[in-house]
Amino acid sequence: MKVAIGQDSHRIDYENKEKKLLLGGVEFDEEYSLNGNSDADVVLHAVANAVSGITCKNIIGKIADDMCKQGSKDSKEYLKEALKYLEEKIIHVSISIECKVPKITPKIEEMRKNIARILNISENSVGITATTGEELTEFGKGNGIATIAIITVE
Repeated sequence: MKVAIGQDSHRIDYENKEKKLLLGGVEFDEEYSLNGNSDADVVLHAVANAVSGITCKNIIGKIADDMCKQGSKDSKEYLKEALKYLEEKIIHVSISIECKVPKITPKIEEMRKNIARILNISENSVGITATTGEELTEFGKGNGIATIAIITVE
């Protein structure tokens, strides 16, 4: 058994009304997005970073930046790239999202299904929680979104 943690955060861009807000590969109906070269999906980035914690092959960074420069801005592709190096079987992934906006709970089931599909695991092996953190951080105050992902493999 191995366990790894991944984290990512992005600032909310309230000015860009063109770009869609994606979390866990799911589109949210908000009039803002996240700053980033890619689609800035902090949930998939955190999961990719957790996978990299197992494989020791960092994807979010130079590899994802290079993919982005070549036109691939879809964070699902970065996670799929990270999975290419994973030899172990994923047992479970736990994801915690901190933000004031958007409301995460209405989309949790859709996010779980999407992430399970990408990871090729059961939906029951994907846990997602969300918190505002009592507005103690910039994320809880509505300035960004932070995600921590923990992955267990055997």
